[in-house]
Amino acid sequence: MPDKKMPLHAVILAAGQGTRMKSAKPKVLHELGGKPMLGHVIDAAQALGAAAIHVVVGHGAEQVRAWAASADAGSTLQWAEQREQKGTAHAVQQAMPQIPDDAQVLILYGDVPLVSADSLRALVQAGRKTLALATVELDGPQGYGRIVRNRQKRVTGIVEQKDATPRQRAIREVNTGLMSAPAKRLRGWLAKVGNDNAAGEFYLTDIVAMAVKAKLEVATVTADANEVEGANDRLQLARLERLLQQRQVDALMRAGVAFADPSRFDLRGRFEHGRDVSIDIGCIFEGDVVLGDGVRIGAYSILRDVRLGSGTVVQPHSMLDGCEAGADCVIGPFARVRPSTTLAAGAHLGNFVEVKNAALGTETKANHLAYVGDASIGARTNIGAGVITCNYDGANKHRTIIGDDVFVGSDTQLVAPVTVKDGATIGAGSTITRDVPGGGLTIARAREQKTVSGWQRPRKRK
Repeated sequence: MPDKKMPLHAVILAAGQGTRMKSAKPKVLHELGGKPMLGHVIDAAQALGAAAIHVVVGHGAEQVRAWAASADAGSTLQWAEQREQKGTAHAVQQAMPQIPDDAQVLILYGDVPLVSADSLRALVQAGRKTLALATVELDGPQGYGRIVRNRQKRVTGIVEQKDATPRQRAIREVNTGLMSAPAKRLRGWLAKVGNDNAAGEFYLTDIVAMAVKAKLEVATVTADANEVEGANDRLQLARLERLLQQRQVDALMRAGVAFADPSRFDLRGRFEHGRDVSIDIGCIFEGDVVLGDGVRIGAYSILRDVRLGSGTVVQPHSMLDGCEAGADCVIGPFARVRPSTTLAAGAHLGNFVEVKNAALGTETKANHLAYVGDASIGARTNIGAGVITCNYDGANKHRTIIGDDVFVGSDTQLVAPVTVKDGATIGAGSTITRDVPGGGLTIARAREQKTVSGWQRPRKRK
């Protein structure tokens, strides 16, 4: 936890263009698990209890700010702009005027999204009075700055790959870029950083040698290589996506969720669950998903902002979006449940049924090939195959109200606004344009059935 006497200020470097992404979108806005990389880093900083989070933007700054506003990323965010890309030390300097001398600074990167708050706590603790670095040992450290140590194993500096000697390039311990230090010390070091190097940039890593010169012992914290990996192109982004999904599904299985194949599940949001929940292959959960005890999700189903009661079953290839179902419902296969739909306990939606902005009562069923839009349906009602609520007149939406214990025959059109009272039965093939009284049989067909004797089907011309 942050020291109350030494408030934690996180600085997130997010100014890079990310040319290797080959995209008009700023690199830090490319998504991982349904959220921009920057969002994951902000979450980690917030979990640490940071008093302020300073995001240093540059390329696509307006897009980054617009995302933060739309995502309600938090009141602790503050912005600094790096108009010219002059290196990491220069980027941190843009945020320093907003940071008081009595603060502790934690430096993060907007394209290193998997770093966890638990891992960062050790770095924060180590950087209370000195400079602390997160390092990692790699078998192939190509491209990384090497950690240089003396015979006593103390850190003496960091040398970048392009400036390193052959002997230094053989070092396996590398800099992750994650740092923590007291703000007053950091401010003084940054003022002295020069750009006399192969790239002509102001390297943040130069402050290590300054800390050593000030007779401070630079602290190091060993990081998990997977957590500190960045994404510079879409190949690396895809690798991080798999790492994130594996991390999430491992935690879910430890919490009791059963997966037919853990490698074929994607979580792109927040997932709450009860006991004995099972998920088949190829499913995607987005937004906020809440599943009660014993819920079963069939293969290749997509759930977005969904709440399902205990015992509910979603059959394969169903799409549920912005809806809620009570206990023991059955949905699918191939069902589409659209936003603002609620299903009471025991309701059934079958194959190729689409429901939108509708409420279905207890044990009500629509089992085949129906469209129910802008409707309120009571309990124990049966909606036959091919039934449509005609809710749209070309300009406005209108509502259909159907009572309890109603039977709507197959291939019926209910032209809204219309009300069907309790206990009514509607004959198959009817077009209902007026309210239907309860208790009786209503039939509305164009004409009586008849057979034309001797009629011949049209034939193709030879």
